[in-house]
Amino acid sequence: MIRLARPDDLPALIDIEREAGSLFRALDMAAIADDDPGSVAELAEYQSAGRAWVSVDDGDRPVAYLVAEVVDGRAHVEQVSVRPSHARRGLGSALIETLAEWAASRGLPALTLTTFAAVPWNAPYYERLRFRVLADAEIGDGLRAIRRAEAARGLDAWPRVAMIRPL
Repeated sequence: MIRLARPDDLPALIDIEREAGSLFRALDMAAIADDDPGSVAELAEYQSAGRAWVSVDDGDRPVAYLVAEVVDGRAHVEQVSVRPSHARRGLGSALIETLAEWAASRGLPALTLTTFAAVPWNAPYYERLRFRVLADAEIGDGLRAIRRAEAARGLDAWPRVAMIRPL
């Protein structure tokens, strides 16, 4: 089941992020695995704005989450992560669909995200969910600022792309 995140869910989202990030070690991307998962305070901004969703298990415990913002007039996936123990069950795609419904209900024309180009559960996965890579000329100022911030954090040590999915 997917629902809006509650304040008491937020510590679990950090754990989910750490677990999901650990998968990058197998791709010689330890810096990504060790990247700061953020704080409860940062997540609370999304949660209090109604832009944080969780997929929960039968005990109502979060096993996947998505946080979003509006960037360049589009719904932007800031982060989506799934506990490895719950991967390959469609939870990530269900969260993306939840965001698509949220965006469409607000008249937003598309979803965007930034991701690693060659990581199997990144760009190739999102292409299966009907995203496409944005050409540089299509990238708006807000998305360009996100890419600059990612580069400043060292994420561009591996090829990254911005992607869009029209609604």
